[in-house]
Amino acid sequence: MQKITILWLGYVGFPLLCAIAKSWKYTTCGFDVSSRHIEKIKKWISPIDDALAKEDMKTVKFEVSEKPEILSDSDIFIVCVPTPIDEQYNPDFWPIIWACNYILPFMKKWCSVIIESTINPWVCEEIVLPILESTWMTWGVDFELAHCPERINPGDQKWNVYNINRNIWALTKEWCKKLADVYRSFLHAEVNETHTIKEAEATKIVENTFRDINIAYVNELAKSFDKLWIDLVNVIKWASNKPFAFMAHYPGCGVGGHCIAVDPYYLIERAKKAWFDHKFLRTARMVNNSMPEYTIEKLVHALNKVNKSVKWTKIWLMGLSYKRDISDLRESPALKIKEMLIKEYEADLRIFEPYNLDISTHKDIDSFLSDCEAVIIATDHTVFKQLPIEKRKHLKVIVDGRNCLDKDALANTWVLYTWIGR
Repeated sequence: MQKITILWLGYVGFPLLCAIAKSWKYTTCGFDVSSRHIEKIKKWISPIDDALAKEDMKTVKFEVSEKPEILSDSDIFIVCVPTPIDEQYNPDFWPIIWACNYILPFMKKWCSVIIESTINPWVCEEIVLPILESTWMTWGVDFELAHCPERINPGDQKWNVYNINRNIWALTKEWCKKLADVYRSFLHAEVNETHTIKEAEATKIVENTFRDINIAYVNELAKSFDKLWIDLVNVIKWASNKPFAFMAHYPGCGVGGHCIAVDPYYLIERAKKAWFDHKFLRTARMVNNSMPEYTIEKLVHALNKVNKSVKWTKIWLMGLSYKRDISDLRESPALKIKEMLIKEYEADLRIFEPYNLDISTHKDIDSFLSDCEAVIIATDHTVFKQLPIEKRKHLKVIVDGRNCLDKDALANTWVLYTWIGR
């Protein structure tokens, strides 16, 4: 039985670990330097907010450890480390380099290394391969390197690790077929073999930059339509009844997460080395990065209407995670809103994040709203959609950064309700 070891057990690696183990076709292991993660998993507690993974882990068998020795005797290493950016928006390849260096001492003849982390074209050949070849082994002869970009959508109850189509390519065609068959053995979806490893690398980057650009478009429309007194959400609704050539995207207080807000920079920076400037991608990033500030501008304007200032108003920030009904804070625009309100406006700020109460100033929504005067909804958690404002006479302003409340219902209350693009 082949041994497969997953490196990094986060939102990508842990569901993958459970999926492989559930096939009962492999010896399945997981490695993570976080002893907290490992301790949770050993107690059968999922380290991530993923309902399917939580169920799967109860019925499968795997081994996990924070000790590198668990990597020994692996036939296939699957790298699922994050690929972040630094404060200057430059790609940070250290997690990839770190993972490859952990693998090095445990590589054996005819083993395979698969990178699932989202990377730009040429990373496998320019960064990963030289590290792996620093051993006595040669790729294509002694070991294989492949890229199968992850496709995971945290919090999605319909699309999961099992049923999303995948793309893969290795540096040699023969090994690619073998590794594609491994994925086919535990997934219930297509596993497509691309023509080159660079095509596989580019696939995920293209997917995420496509979404970033479309969100930037509607965010810019939101700013325009706010001045033109047009409800953009309604316009998108009417445009969506065209059965072709339109895909609905919606405006909001910013783009977050470890993919859409990050991946475009990987392509932007790599293209610079080929003397190409992705002006369009840079503009989209600039627009989406401006939305937290725009949301605060909406707050300032609304408070002025009720004769209040940010500094002397009790403000409640609802939601810190980047996406509905999960706890992941990475690249969340809510964090920028929080930072700006505190540092630039000296705001009296309270925070409620129901999926991460450790960073919340209050533990439930009723106590949270007890004496608030203004609210910013930065994450459209399900629990926020029926905001209990009936007895909150002190509440003056709501800035709905996700357009998740009932606009018409709030129009008949004493609260000044404002939104993004509506």
